[in-house]
Amino acid sequence: MITDILFNGLVAGGMYAILAIGFALIFSVARIINMAHTAFYMIAAFLIYLGITTLNFGLWPSLIPAIIITGIIGVICFKVFFDRVKQHESAVMIISIAIAMLLQEILLMIFGGTYRSIPSFIEGFVEIGGTRISSQQLFAVGSTAIILVGLWLWLSKTKIGNAIRAVAQDPETANLMGITVSHIYVIVMAVSAGLAGIAGVVMAPIHMISPLMWGHPIVIVLASIVLGGMGSLGGSVIGALILGYVETLVVFLVPGGSFMGGAVSLAIMVLVLLVRPEGLFGVFFEEERL
Repeated sequence: MITDILFNGLVAGGMYAILAIGFALIFSVARIINMAHTAFYMIAAFLIYLGITTLNFGLWPSLIPAIIITGIIGVICFKVFFDRVKQHESAVMIISIAIAMLLQEILLMIFGGTYRSIPSFIEGFVEIGGTRISSQQLFAVGSTAIILVGLWLWLSKTKIGNAIRAVAQDPETANLMGITVSHIYVIVMAVSAGLAGIAGVVMAPIHMISPLMWGHPIVIVLASIVLGGMGSLGGSVIGALILGYVETLVVFLVPGGSFMGGAVSLAIMVLVLLVRPEGLFGVFFEEERL
């Protein structure tokens, strides 16, 4: 059981980390609270399903197009809905909820409310510590590690990454330095939606998909970001891993725990905020958002 908890917690935490870092990225740079973020995760999962069942592309040929299309949808949402009201955070949040609900209803009309499954990218199992772990779960963990390291290198070691960090710190100063802030916003939105798409295509073969699948992850993502420290990419990843393990422990150890994961995560978030309103790692990241 210990191996099951350790590995399932890592898989869940990794998925939440990719979602949380994408959410935190657009919030840190453009101050956009995008409640439709996990709806993009849902869209990517259904694009994979559509590519397999309707277009007969197969799993691997459907993967990259699903991520790219999800990123494009995110950019369209930004340009059409978010960009013109981004100075009003509450308006952006309300619009993003409406977008998520709209996407949910569109998928319900097309696919219905039934749960659907997608075959694994990699078949087979590996035995670790006497526990059988699917190759798809190992693929998910490896993909998560590569994505997180790659994103860190991109933000810290590249010219565009430095520009993104500069805009996150002070958009007006960045603009005076010759950085086109509006272009940075579009790039960050594409990356944010693309990260949600990656989480969707990687996790779709592990979990059943449905038009309601975006609701639970957004709760965990919000809790992760507040727990780790608002606007902190590192804090959001750590918060997501913590809550991934908490959710796994609840599922394995508490009767009926599969229905309580979100509630327990929110309870932990509230308790932490009562003690440290800036989140667990707010002190370490208070001088910079990325």
